[in-house]
Amino acid sequence: MDALGKHLLLELKDCNRKLLSDLDFLRDTLLSAAREAGAVIVGESFHPFPPYGGVSGVVIIAESHLSIHTWPEYGYAAIDIFTCGNSIHPERAVKLLMRELQAGDSSILELERGNLKPLDEP
Repeated sequence: MDALGKHLLLELKDCNRKLLSDLDFLRDTLLSAAREAGAVIVGESFHPFPPYGGVSGVVIIAESHLSIHTWPEYGYAAIDIFTCGNSIHPERAVKLLMRELQAGDSSILELERGNLKPLDEP
């Protein structure tokens, strides 16, 4: 990898609306996605947003983070997976998240982050 990191922006549509408001399910699923990718989990934080039942959450990994923001009323989840290094496989996390949230439609935007030259180069 020439870049310092890879950032996947995942748009999940037509998801199971009940799952998108289940904080415990979303926490467990995002933690499972991090493990599936081969990441080292160092922390997590999740918060519900009544009355619609949306949830925002982040799993902090040694390699960066995974985050989710849900809108159950629209069947929509926005997920970021930002990883650094070559030892992690974020695509595995994407497959797990799409399957577990029962997404009917999805799109992924992949960005390279930190395209920097080494400090010792002129």
